Amino acid sequence: MTTTQDIQPLLEALVDTREVVFGRRVEGEGPVAVWRVAAQDARLAFSDWCAAPGVLSHAAYLAAEDQADAALDSLQVHEEPRLLLAA
Repeated sequence: MTTTQDIQPLLEALVDTREVVFGRRVEGEGPVAVWRVAAQDARLAFSDWCAAPGVLSHAAYLAAEDQADAALDSLQVHEEPRLLLAA
């Protein structure tokens, strides 16, 4: 049986390449394009789960939602600060 203690050193040794992998082509470039695709995939996965409830469709939805959340986090990090103008 594999435990968290067995897996933790393997996870710590991974190098984060900051790459995002989608099953389809992303139109456009940058974090906004990535977020749009991830959010759309999450909506589709949610619809699939609602149409055919089950463990696999729920897991697919959760994975897609996690990817959309990560893309949103990336978008917030890369967003240029907006100027606040006094009226």
